[in-house]
Amino acid sequence: MKAIQVNTFGGPEVMEYLDIADPTPKSNEELITVTSIGINYADTHQTENGYLSPQTLPLIPGLEVVGHTNSGRRVLASVENGGYAQKAVAKKALLIDIPDGITDAQALCMLVQGSTAWHVLKTVGHLRPDESVVIHAAAGGVGTMAIQLAKLWGAKVIAVTSSSNKAELAKSLGADVSIDANVEDLAAAMVEANSGKKVDLVLEMVGGKTFDASLEVLAPFGRVITYGNASRKLPRVVHPGSLITGTKTITGFWLAHCFGHKELFHDVIAELFTLVLSGKVTPVIGATYPLSRAVQAHEDMRDRKTTGKVTLDPST
Repeated sequence: MKAIQVNTFGGPEVMEYLDIADPTPKSNEELITVTSIGINYADTHQTENGYLSPQTLPLIPGLEVVGHTNSGRRVLASVENGGYAQKAVAKKALLIDIPDGITDAQALCMLVQGSTAWHVLKTVGHLRPDESVVIHAAAGGVGTMAIQLAKLWGAKVIAVTSSSNKAELAKSLGADVSIDANVEDLAAAMVEANSGKKVDLVLEMVGGKTFDASLEVLAPFGRVITYGNASRKLPRVVHPGSLITGTKTITGFWLAHCFGHKELFHDVIAELFTLVLSGKVTPVIGATYPLSRAVQAHEDMRDRKTTGKVTLDPST
């Protein structure tokens, strides 16, 4: 089969397009013939061995695929790695049947990014109607889903994007106001966007100064949910006393902790499928790259050139 393999850790350039042997499933796994592959920003950390779980070489990156099992089931599957390939293995317990009417790309929007958006808003963000929520990287896979879910659940949405085109996309999805991520005083811009008031909830995956500004603008009982570090820069050290005086909360989120819990994984994705089929949520499908051009896909994602869900076509 054709696959992307990493034999030394590093940036996008370390990914090689190779012929390798098909994977062999264990007794608790299923072999999947892959029809579409999802790219997540976490994949760019995988190739560097900077992901939350340690990676080993040789590595086939990728955390999610759509395809068919040998019995003919069309499934969405979470894989520990090995997604960037024409065939992959996944634990049987993590296979999700895809309803009729849901495309491959739409299904891929739901597994990592859609369910992450759900959980950072509801499960750990505890979003309530009429609260204000700032969504960083609002034109990305998680961001485009989070905008729609937050509006569906009655929030005021402040979208932070890196270009005018991305700002227009965020507004078309329901964002009430947008902010330029590159503005000199991001904290002041967030407060201004919320009619001069501090905000209730911030979804933050950039890190560095963006995290610092997000913590600064929290209202009493406000929450920052951190679920990534796209900038690869550390924020300032947070002293517990600063949280007490502001009645602020910082919560981390990693989707892997939802695996094995039906109500946190399968049920959430099933509900997201229902929202898509009913027209209440519209997945934003971005670029599709040939599997052979995975390097370009990672470079474009890291350079903020992509929007919505980015996929790989394993046939080319």
